[in-house]
Amino acid sequence: MSTSFWIINTLITLLSFVIAGVSGVILVPFLHKLKFGQPIKVKDGPQWHAKKQGTPTMGGFMFIISTVITSIAGYWICRLYTGPDMTDQANHDSFYRLLACVVFAALFGLIGFIDDFIKVVRKDNDGLSAMQKVGLQTVFGVGFLFALYKFGDESTCIDLGFWQTPELGIFYYIILIPVIIYLTNAVNLTDGVDGLCGSVTFVAMLIFTVCCSILGQHEMISYTMALAGGCLGFLIWNFNPAKCFMGDTGSMFLGASVTGVALILHRHLLLVLVALVYIIEALSVMIQVTYFKYTKKKYGEGRRIFKMTPIHHHFEMSGFSEYKIVITFSIAGIISGILGIITLLAYD
Repeated sequence: MSTSFWIINTLITLLSFVIAGVSGVILVPFLHKLKFGQPIKVKDGPQWHAKKQGTPTMGGFMFIISTVITSIAGYWICRLYTGPDMTDQANHDSFYRLLACVVFAALFGLIGFIDDFIKVVRKDNDGLSAMQKVGLQTVFGVGFLFALYKFGDESTCIDLGFWQTPELGIFYYIILIPVIIYLTNAVNLTDGVDGLCGSVTFVAMLIFTVCCSILGQHEMISYTMALAGGCLGFLIWNFNPAKCFMGDTGSMFLGASVTGVALILHRHLLLVLVALVYIIEALSVMIQVTYFKYTKKKYGEGRRIFKMTPIHHHFEMSGFSEYKIVITFSIAGIISGILGIITLLAYD
């Protein structure tokens, strides 16, 4: 890739950062005016989180708007200045894959928005039911996988780097739907400490930028860098003490973005490694619930492995400040992401 390509995408990142950061000047007071505050249930987090009651939610619109605008603009500006053949079908398919990722993430953001809206209207922390969420996520997930197939990714093997499965046919898509649902909701669970989800996703997008460059998926670099800039702009408003939360609107968008980029790259081991922090967050909840039910049935009382889940609350209950949790989890994301890059270089 040329120097001009990286200059353009760096400028796109900065523009996304500015749009997300500046939009908060308008959005945060507007959310205050509408009284779109986050309902807080003490049982969902440490008791001291009760003081966050009423903090504006749906702040994810900051990076959603900046990412959608700048990623599409960045793609076309790069094509204009790097001069690919505009009649080449492969170039058209690359844009359609980028567009599929943008639409996929936006639709999941819509699910989150509906969930957030119900919560603030009811003044309760219960929005869409689990079945309603899973149903919508399944429909949009199927649509995304169909789009990838239509725009060039006809492979149905699972790529683990050191080993690839045979072509799985329809079973590949049957396997991926639960993966999409798990990972997008895992990102949602990570949004429980000020600045955590935005910081971890910023790291993930930087790692994906390197991976896209290695694999020659240049069109996706516009998206990963735009979202990285958007996350940084949002963090101005979300670092502790948060002036605004991203809400499910933002976390669902981020979850679909992380999953979508990895599936477009068709590197499944890479997805696991880059998303490892999110995976562990969700896994901690599953372990806690399973163990609690098991011990309640066996001993008559439920027992816990962690002080509280998701696991970032365990660290919080153990004395970690929110800043320390953000730094620790971000470093973990960097380490696992670098491992992903190493496996990509070793097996690609």
